[in-house]
Amino acid sequence: MNDSLKTLLVIAFLIVILWNLGAGLYYMLVDKGESRRTVKALTRRVALSVALILLVVLASYMGWIEFHGVGRNP
Repeated sequence: MNDSLKTLLVIAFLIVILWNLGAGLYYMLVDKGESRRTVKALTRRVALSVALILLVVLASYMGWIEFHGVGRNP
């Protein structure tokens, strides 16, 4: 997999996560607790965050990505 494609995939995940976070805030302000849209949006955000973490762990395990150790002393 191309490095730029990996980067775009992670950025796309982050954009969708932020979108759901904003949707949750919007629904919380507009609905004033009368619907479950806030809970659903925040649940999707948490699920996407967990999926992104698992994807990074899987990619590291499979060797698709390598951590470069920022801040390590040689």
